[in-house]
Amino acid sequence: MDALINGLIEILKPIGITEPVFQFMLVNAILGVSIYLTLYCGLFSLANAGFMAIGAYVGVILTQSFDLPLFGALLGGMIAAGLIAIPIGIPTLRLRDIYLAIATIGFGEIVRIMILNFDDFIGSILTLVQGERVRFTLIEGARGIKGIPKLTESWHLILFLLILMFFLTRLHHSRLGRAMTAIRQDEIAAASMGINVVYVKNVVFIMSAILAGAAGVFSGHLTRIVTPQAFGFDKTVDILAFAVLGGTSTWFGPIVGGLVLTALPESLRFLKEYRGVFTGLVLLVVIVYLPGGLINTTSWSKFIRRFTNRPESPPDENSGHSTTRAN
Repeated sequence: MDALINGLIEILKPIGITEPVFQFMLVNAILGVSIYLTLYCGLFSLANAGFMAIGAYVGVILTQSFDLPLFGALLGGMIAAGLIAIPIGIPTLRLRDIYLAIATIGFGEIVRIMILNFDDFIGSILTLVQGERVRFTLIEGARGIKGIPKLTESWHLILFLLILMFFLTRLHHSRLGRAMTAIRQDEIAAASMGINVVYVKNVVFIMSAILAGAAGVFSGHLTRIVTPQAFGFDKTVDILAFAVLGGTSTWFGPIVGGLVLTALPESLRFLKEYRGVFTGLVLLVVIVYLPGGLINTTSWSKFIRRFTNRPESPPDENSGHSTTRAN
C-alpha cells in the first residue's frame, strides 16, 4: 500500500501535490460526502463544520489525555458527533431550506464559542465548588491544542474512503436510500406512501454528523493543532463548495469537488496572491455553465449543446400522431 501511495504522489508532484496535500484532499473528500448525505435527502444543513470541530477536539483529547490509538480516537470522535446530532436534529429538522441553513450555521457558531470559553467555564465551576481559584486547562480556548501526534496516514484515509464508497453504493439501493430520494423529490408524497419522514431525516443528519466528526479526527492528527478558528463560517462555505463544484446527483460528485478544490490552490501557487481569484473564477464558471456540478451528465450535455449550437432533440412526430389518433 505504501509503495502504491508513494508512486501516486510522485506522479502528482509536478502539479504541486505533496503527501500532506494529498492527505488533506482525502479529508475534504470525506467532508464532501458528509454534506452530500443531507443534500441528497433534501436537507440544506450547514452544521458540518460544527460536527467536524466536535470530532477533532474529542479525538485529540482521547489521544493526548488517554493515550488511545487513532482508531480509538476515531471511534470516539464519530460517536460524540453522532450523539450530539440527536438533540440538535430533533428541533432543527422541522425547518426547511434557508431556515434550516441559518439554524445549523448558528449551531456551528455555538460550538465554536463554547470551545473558546470551555476552560473558563469549567474553571469557574471548580472555583465555586472548591472555594479557591482554579485554573482549568484542557482545550486552551483560542490558542487551541498544540503538539498533537501526527497519527493520520494516507492509507488510513484511503481505506476509510473506500469503505465509505462501498457503503454509499449499498445505501442507494437500500430502503433508506429510496426513502431519501422520495423525501427530496416530494416530502408530502413520501409521507403519504408510509415513509417516516422525521425518522429518515434524523438518521441522515446523524450519519452526516458522524462523517464530519471522522474528518475532524483525521484532520486534527494531520495538522497537529486544532483551534476554534479552523471551524468557523469559512469552513462551512468550503464544505458547501465541495458539493457545488462536484454536484450532488451522485455521491462521487462531492468527492471530486473536495479533491479538486483542495488540489487547485496548491497547483496554482505560481499565481501567488491571485490563486484565490482563479479558484473563485473556476467555481463561478461551474455554477453558470454546469449548474449540476462537474459530475453531472445533464449539465455537460447542455454545456456542449450551448457551445456547438446543437438544438435539443425534437419530439418524435410518429408518437405525437399516434397519440392524437388515440384521443
